Amino acid sequence: MLFWNELLHNLGLRIPGKRVFAMDTDLADLVEDLARQENRPTNDVLRDLLSSALQQRDLAQDSWQRWLSLSPREQQVAALACLDFTNRQIAARLVISVDTARTHMKSAQRKFDVHSKAELRRLLAGWDFTAWT
Repeated sequence: MLFWNELLHNLGLRIPGKRVFAMDTDLADLVEDLARQENRPTNDVLRDLLSSALQQRDLAQDSWQRWLSLSPREQQVAALACLDFTNRQIAARLVISVDTARTHMKSAQRKFDVHSKAELRRLLAGWDFTAWT
């Protein structure tokens, strides 16, 4: 795969004379099938898939860093909100006032740069918050 060699070389990961990367045969077959279905060159499909994966990884890392910037209480409130708890339910569960729960929620939203609980839920949709229940 010329594309992979080029990419690895550009990233400084390619050691001359040494094979650094080999695509799994099953994966290569899937990518080639996808390229045929989309009537596109395989390298274009690979480039798009890799680009998408790297963007998702960057987004996940950014979300994790934002999560770590939350105080423990903001994490609790955000986790319960992502589990569809209302502010009133969060307040009762954490033994705080509804206004305090709302304040922590607004702070978490600001740190994640979202404007609603629904946006925060969508952003963290793949996260497992069951430990918070």
